[in-house]
Amino acid sequence: MSYPFVDESPRFKVAEYLKKLTAVLLIVWLFKGHLGLESYNEYLVYAIIALIFSFELLGVGKWFGITLSGVIFALSKAFFWTSVFLYVGGWLGMPEDLHSLAGRAFAYSVVLAIAGLLLGRAESDRFEWKVEKKAYEFSGADFGDVILRGSGKAYPVKFGGKMVGWVIDGSVEVEAETPLGKIKKVLSSPVAVWGKLEVGKKVKADEAFVERASRLINPDRLYRKARKGSTAVDLGIIKVYEGEEFEYVKLPFIEVIETPTGQELKVGPIHIHEGKVKKPGEMLTIRELRNGFQLTKVGDRLKIQTEEFSIEVEGNRVTYRSGDETLSLGDSVSLRSGDVSVTVGRGRAKIRIEDVVISARDGTVRIRTGGKTYTIEDERAYRLVVRKAKEIVEEQSAGLIEGLGINRTLLNKRVKELIDELMDYLG
Repeated sequence: MSYPFVDESPRFKVAEYLKKLTAVLLIVWLFKGHLGLESYNEYLVYAIIALIFSFELLGVGKWFGITLSGVIFALSKAFFWTSVFLYVGGWLGMPEDLHSLAGRAFAYSVVLAIAGLLLGRAESDRFEWKVEKKAYEFSGADFGDVILRGSGKAYPVKFGGKMVGWVIDGSVEVEAETPLGKIKKVLSSPVAVWGKLEVGKKVKADEAFVERASRLINPDRLYRKARKGSTAVDLGIIKVYEGEEFEYVKLPFIEVIETPTGQELKVGPIHIHEGKVKKPGEMLTIRELRNGFQLTKVGDRLKIQTEEFSIEVEGNRVTYRSGDETLSLGDSVSLRSGDVSVTVGRGRAKIRIEDVVISARDGTVRIRTGGKTYTIEDERAYRLVVRKAKEIVEEQSAGLIEGLGINRTLLNKRVKELIDELMDYLG
């Protein structure tokens, strides 16, 4: 049994019917000449405009419940669609006096959108995430390269009357497929899932759990560190994701996407595009409410955050961070920690540890140690440095991912061995 995020209120159903009726009336108006309705031209235009305002106003509250800002945004959207209709209609036989009102309608749309945003910020403190006193059987979920295993009860979470996610009480394990291999984590109840979930039949709810989960799901408690650099925030209705050359922000009336190929801004009915933007898929977040584990997936991007480390996957690139230690794998690989760094890219390699720097590029090796610099122009020495740098990254990364950190003793030994071998090329 699936519970999609769709409100089945009769008012919203009427709004959908009116949208369909508006579409039919638009087609009738477009072919009014063929249908012998030219004499009703003006009345048809008024009817279409009235329907636009009707379905937009009837749709108020689908996300937040009825609020003043919601009404203003509905009016803004209605004026926007009206301005488009009046503007385009000038080439399709619309009376000139109505066509000339397109600019004024668009101006109203912009002003109302700004007013709605300002009021929406003032009203934001009124909204709460509520765990419903309803429970359904949970027996796992499959999200592609992210899988939830386990059993228990799933409780719907609502925000302003709109269903936005679930809280699970039971035994849950999350498994994520990454280029580093499968990452598994047993999660402590309660677990929040901000996304669609397949659940079973209705079962008896635990009111004590509902009360406890409602306290834990408080947004300020969950994301009080968000202002200090958290790059993935998900509360069902509010989504923020920041990755390498990628930013995604989504609220009911605002959506912002920034990528290297372009930007897109959506404010109410207003869309602004620059370049080409590939819209990400549905954002999914799985989070422990008691502890610091959070997994967020948006499109082909995956981020796992714990109290000890974070892993971010962007296509074929993986970045692992733990404290001041960072491991990056992709077209190039690198390992960094304080005064230690090892980088291997296409045709180049660089090893830095304290005051020792070894670099290799285009068949040339340069060594700086003890205040002196040495240069070796030898293809064999160049290949030696690249190979050793790869070995060091592979050797150290295993311990890093297991939470053991960089083995300084082993690293110093490998660098000393490499310098000794390179000195043979210096004669």
